[in-house]
Amino acid sequence: MNLVERLRQKLNIGNELYRAALAELFCTGFLLFAGCSVNAQFVLSQRRTNEWIAVAVGWGLVLLFAVQMGYRISGAHLNPAVSFFLFTQGKINAIRFIVFVIVQNVGAFLGALTTFVVYYDAISSFDNGTRYVSGPRSTAHIFATYPQPHLSTFGAVIDQIAGTAVLCIGIATITDRRNRIPPFLQPAYIGTLLAVIGMALAMNAGYAINPARDFGPRLFTLCAGYGWRVFRLG
Repeated sequence: MNLVERLRQKLNIGNELYRAALAELFCTGFLLFAGCSVNAQFVLSQRRTNEWIAVAVGWGLVLLFAVQMGYRISGAHLNPAVSFFLFTQGKINAIRFIVFVIVQNVGAFLGALTTFVVYYDAISSFDNGTRYVSGPRSTAHIFATYPQPHLSTFGAVIDQIAGTAVLCIGIATITDRRNRIPPFLQPAYIGTLLAVIGMALAMNAGYAINPARDFGPRLFTLCAGYGWRVFRLG
């Protein structure tokens, strides 16, 4: 038995739920690290590096790879809304749902943290070391989404419900066996779906459409010195 095989045996996780939870943690972390890094290039270059369509496509490609990495281990939910939708359909049990929600939020927090570390110098140069939530030197929206000034509270609720509904219905359609979409193509379809949502439903308040993608990075920005305004702006 070679070294690789010995290591594989020692590191093997026998419990299926543990494996699935680690997959959700890692893949959600990857999604937020790469996705927030797409945002960082858009914001910190003052839109010289990326245009908005590139941001939407970038997030779609990131989701494609994140789903591909975890698809055969946990189903790659990466989103409490998706996990809840599957829970209501009886496809996962309550324990799995709760565990997934926890690790998805932790993964999102760690993903945002990683982007902050990678872009720390650029962020500090952009905002002169003062962490702004709004204004021309704001960098908080690299990590979390915020409403535009024109948006009412009711409009924001409708906006997020609409975006999340499109995501969940789209994923249900893509993964429905009756539609005969090969499993190896489903991550590409899901990534394309997110890109479409980004191009169609991002203007009002971004398109978080994912409680973990929003809460984890928002909590991180609180810890990183942006203050409590990250939870009450608007």
